[in-house]
Amino acid sequence: MAESDWDTVTVLRKKGPTAAQAKSKQAIIAAQRRGESIETTKKWSAGQNKQHLVTKNTAKLDRETEELHHERVSLEVGKVIQQGRQNKGMTQKDLATKINEKPQVIADYESGKAIPNNQVMGKIERAIGELWHSVSYISTALPVV
Repeated sequence: MAESDWDTVTVLRKKGPTAAQAKSKQAIIAAQRRGESIETTKKWSAGQNKQHLVTKNTAKLDRETEELHHERVSLEVGKVIQQGRQNKGMTQKDLATKINEKPQVIADYESGKAIPNNQVMGKIERAIGELWHSVSYISTALPVV
């Protein structure tokens, strides 16, 4: 124990600067003073939320007065679906199960809230059968998608 010198400190390992410290303005200036080479690159739109910036196209769209919306299924079509389903003694859930769709899809079609989809309309047509063909205004009420 006589060999220990209480006044000296031995550093076994010194950590380098962390990533945040190495990128700080002070660290860059200190490295320049020491004559070290420094490489800086500007990342494009780094640290900014570019997805919500107002651009010329956005302003042009805001000035647009035309109202754009999707065509919906008419109420007459919804009533035909409902009558056909009830004539077969089926609930909305039964019909949905039969055509492999969710019950909410049937509810939307019957209430006139659904955007017409030819595949779903074809499934419903096959499921409820003849009543569908007896109404002539169905084909004109649905736009071709």
